[in-house]
Amino acid sequence: MRRMLMDRKRQRLGNNSYWQESARPLTSLYFVFPFLLVYEVGMWTINRQGLRNGVDVWLRNGLDIVGFGQTFLLPVLTCGVLLGWHHLRGETWKANRKVLGGMVVESIGLGLFLLLWAHGLNGIMRLAQIPAAQITCSTNVISSYWPQLIGYLGAGIYEELFFRLMLIPILYGALTPLNLRPQGRFLTAVLVSSLLFSAAHYHWEFELGSWYWASDYGETFAWSSFLFRLSAGIFFGTLFVVRGFGIAVGAHALYDVLVVLS
Repeated sequence: MRRMLMDRKRQRLGNNSYWQESARPLTSLYFVFPFLLVYEVGMWTINRQGLRNGVDVWLRNGLDIVGFGQTFLLPVLTCGVLLGWHHLRGETWKANRKVLGGMVVESIGLGLFLLLWAHGLNGIMRLAQIPAAQITCSTNVISSYWPQLIGYLGAGIYEELFFRLMLIPILYGALTPLNLRPQGRFLTAVLVSSLLFSAAHYHWEFELGSWYWASDYGETFAWSSFLFRLSAGIFFGTLFVVRGFGIAVGAHALYDVLVVLS
């Protein structure tokens, strides 16, 4: 009987091994590292800082303010955050790299699903007589094809780093005094981070007495694109919570690439 139970447990773990292994921070690092390498080397080769994603610029400016303005410090810190997260989870330092191919296929499927959702949402908005949003990627429009693809890889990495990997745990912890159930805290954290994710794509101006502030870049606000980006943020946030950082980055980056290819 004991052997039978052990065999069943071993079989169950084997069936779930892909889902468990692909969600681990160390596996996410193996999966994300090629995206990170292509983006950083591509930006260095092109030598056009204006192509960098907005969140990438925010994070680098923040590091520069505290005296850490080295070009490759941010990708090093990204790797360090994932390694630190893996250490805090107390997991083994062995990673099954055989799952990486499955993660690519899963990310393509999820990116394609989001692209179809964008088209479907546009159809719903037309029926509701709301001006449909142009299906766009996370970065600003770039005329050159190859730099555009490289820029979208950065959006997938650094927007997920900031809005999901960093912001969701912070919001989750900040909600502790409300005595919500863990599921409720995660849902609230995902929703708030998604609202901020969507709002970050627009140009904002605030004036209060003699105080004035305006963002340096961003699109003109439109409800159609805001609602789509909000839904995309919820989608990526849910992926981060359920499937891990690597799949969230892959789905985000490959969605952007699919938009360019389509």
